Amino acid sequence: MKQLLQNYKAGELKVEEVPTPMLKPGGVIVKNHYSLVSAGTEKAVIEFAKQSLAGKAHSRPDLVKQVLNKVKTDGLLSTYHAAMQRLDEPLPLGYSCAGEVIEVGYGASEFSKGELVACAGGGYASHAEEVFVPKNLVVKIPDNVSTEEAAFVTLGAIALQGVRRAELTPGERVAVIGLGLLGQLTAQILNAYGLPVLGLDVSQRQVEKAHKLGLQEGAVIGQDAVEKVASSFSNGQGVDAVIITAATKSNEPVELAGRISRNKGRISVVGDVKMDVPRKIYYEKELDLRISRSYGPGRYDPNYEEKGVDYPIGYVRWTEKQNMEEFLRLISIGRVDVKPMITHTFKIADALEAYKLILENPDKEDFTAVLLEYDPAKEHAPTVILSRGEKRIPTSNVVNVGLIGGGNFAKGTILPNLKKLDKVHIKGVATATGKSAKDIAKKYGCEYATTDYNKILDDEEIDLVIVATRHNLHAPIAIEALKRGKNVHVEKPLALNMEQLKAVIEAEKSSQGRLMVGFNRRFASQAIKARGRFCNRKTPLMIHYRVNAGYIPPDHWVHDPEEGGGRIIGEVCHFVDFLQFLTGAAPERVYAAKVASGANVIAEDNVSITIDFADGSTGTILYTALGDKSLPKEYIEIFGDGKAMSINNFKSGRALSLSQNKGHYGEFRAFTEAILNGKPSPISAEELALTTLTTFKIRESLEKGAPVAIDLIAPHG
Repeated sequence: MKQLLQNYKAGELKVEEVPTPMLKPGGVIVKNHYSLVSAGTEKAVIEFAKQSLAGKAHSRPDLVKQVLNKVKTDGLLSTYHAAMQRLDEPLPLGYSCAGEVIEVGYGASEFSKGELVACAGGGYASHAEEVFVPKNLVVKIPDNVSTEEAAFVTLGAIALQGVRRAELTPGERVAVIGLGLLGQLTAQILNAYGLPVLGLDVSQRQVEKAHKLGLQEGAVIGQDAVEKVASSFSNGQGVDAVIITAATKSNEPVELAGRISRNKGRISVVGDVKMDVPRKIYYEKELDLRISRSYGPGRYDPNYEEKGVDYPIGYVRWTEKQNMEEFLRLISIGRVDVKPMITHTFKIADALEAYKLILENPDKEDFTAVLLEYDPAKEHAPTVILSRGEKRIPTSNVVNVGLIGGGNFAKGTILPNLKKLDKVHIKGVATATGKSAKDIAKKYGCEYATTDYNKILDDEEIDLVIVATRHNLHAPIAIEALKRGKNVHVEKPLALNMEQLKAVIEAEKSSQGRLMVGFNRRFASQAIKARGRFCNRKTPLMIHYRVNAGYIPPDHWVHDPEEGGGRIIGEVCHFVDFLQFLTGAAPERVYAAKVASGANVIAEDNVSITIDFADGSTGTILYTALGDKSLPKEYIEIFGDGKAMSINNFKSGRALSLSQNKGHYGEFRAFTEAILNGKPSPISAEELALTTLTTFKIRESLEKGAPVAIDLIAPHG
């Protein structure tokens, strides 16, 4: 299918042929009829992308600070490569569309195949022939509303939320500053509810357009005596509320709003404007300044938008979805008319012409709303075949890899390390979004890109399946791959619960393939050196592993028990495996204690763990999110046999070392060599099971507040 994408590093726009999106629970696949180009928002995104690196840094000092902190912990080279990889990702444009439901995911039964719907959401309601959208960002279209009109749904909801933030009552008089597409929709909504509206803009043309759409009063900023017009409009009292829908770096809209408001008036800021609030006038009038956040309550809440958890209507009357529905109702009853706003419609194949009109427009051609149109009869596929070139990659003496999952870790760590290996060919890649799969496939010379991971599992030429999805899919996909006789590398964790762990180990026992988990630290050069130094010891080891883990927001998917499993299962497994590697012994008992205080502190963020091993060794893991970000993330001290050794964040040299070796390359080299040479997996299935089991027992110890034995039989029981 065709999708409009932008390269974030260079700013280049392209209409790419990509695989169709994957259907996921809680949402629907929609075949688009129309999508609306939001000239203001999308123009700002595109112009930012076209800036130089220095320009981007100047525009986003917050991101620069993040990069500098990462340099301190991960080293300059690692940070540079990670930053360049993020900038080089294709960015999907668009966030408002309408079309037909063609697939319905589990948990979205309120929708049916064949229904016409309107969709919202950046990264979801994109300019693409097919889109996956979670159910709380999808609304049904009334029978007498066309998909062309319904494509305005997101902009309409944004305008409606700006009106709601003004908390208007019948008879109040409202000024709208900025009469672009968003301002004109706002003025129409206010008219629909019978509220007197004064429209203001710097362009006479925009004011005239608004008059044609029903605006009764209007004035041109910089040309008309705007304050006198506003005074006359409000019977000399000042307007009750001002809704700012302009987009400008100037502070004038905020200042003008203060000047034309009555005492104790309200200002609702919808547009992207400078907000240096002039204290004198806002103080003297005791004005309320309110920010309107996008389309309404639910926006930026992953529980609402991604997981479909709605708010109780008794507490939140107007969510973003309800705003979308109300906007379509206003169109349905004829109180809002968007058709006269449509000045241009382009086929998706000609989308670059639409952006040329918006961005360049050398002839200053007038436009208001620009739509992209799609062919609803066209069929699309979940797999895109890329050219193999003149020489076909041989299948013998080469490990053909199929990658499932294309997140930041896959793109920033897994793929670059695989590329360094001579006898590895990345044959296919499967991700949830077509744009990600296609981008990876192009960069790494893959033969195909797909959103159906079964294509990878069913490919008889693929020797190694790498699972790099979110944590909840690790075990299920690994089991399917092992049953097909594939060699499987699973990024940590191996499983989220005992049921999954038992199933994976049973699948491994009966499979012709090997199982490997991404416990990379044991393959780092310093880890190998430490293992060798203490290999012939006569005493047990005492090991202290301090992890300055850093803070992850409570709503991040890693904390979700069903999707991420939490930080102990999802990350502490790394450090458990490392202790098991150094001691060369099985963990037998664990005791864990937690520190939790404050609204945003999660219990698993701050834990102290003691593990006793079969050879008498003991290891402690201090895992905390309370530390200073500038402190290195990992520090290990090892004592035994009259010797001591420390590992400082797996870096050599000073704290600002250019490089860091956590063993990722060694891990993939060892596993692919084992495959080529017919040898066992570098980490035994028993060790993989014990590490995973230990993380479950850490959880159990935290709950009981007491030591817990680690049952070696449990994974096979």
